[in-house]
Amino acid sequence: MTLDQFRPVANRFLAPFVDVSERLGLTPNAVSVGAIALAAAAGLAFAFGQSAPVLYLVGSILVFCNGWLDILDGALARRLNVASPAGDLLDHVLDRYADIFILVGLAAGVEQWALGLAAVTGVVMTSYLGTQAQAVGLDRVYGGLVGRADRLVIVGVLGVVAWLYTDTLVGLTVVGWTLVFFAVVGHFTALQRFYYAMRAFGDADRL
Repeated sequence: MTLDQFRPVANRFLAPFVDVSERLGLTPNAVSVGAIALAAAAGLAFAFGQSAPVLYLVGSILVFCNGWLDILDGALARRLNVASPAGDLLDHVLDRYADIFILVGLAAGVEQWALGLAAVTGVVMTSYLGTQAQAVGLDRVYGGLVGRADRLVIVGVLGVVAWLYTDTLVGLTVVGWTLVFFAVVGHFTALQRFYYAMRAFGDADRL
């Protein structure tokens, strides 16, 4: 299901945006900082979404913009020939904070802290397993049910739905059920990536 495998397709549409960024003198790090600022703003909007549902729509737009900038920074780094391990590290650190800002904002808005904690740990572990595989000598793992691109699309669509539909379903709002989804699927995806990595080492049958 993961949309991360379609990054090369998205990159084809980035050229005009990379051109503008280059003319403006933006650096990849500046774009990354802009992306984290949008994620923080989205989290803040989601935190007040229950009292003002239109903020869910605002948060949705900010999440989509965050995702676009997250692709743009890498494309700009390649254009300027400044891609580096340090830049990759910064990008991943900011992405994790962006995930946390967004999910904590969603949890705060519906006051579902336990679900928020479960969702955040599932998402962070998914991303951790993806990069840890590379750290131990394998290729970076993007597989599994839900990757970061999928999460951003889901949250973006969720914002629109939560703006239009504010009732509860079996005791939870659509935001609450989305946190349940991220909690369950996040940890499952993390275990999938762990299995893929161990299988690459030839040790999966020993688990």
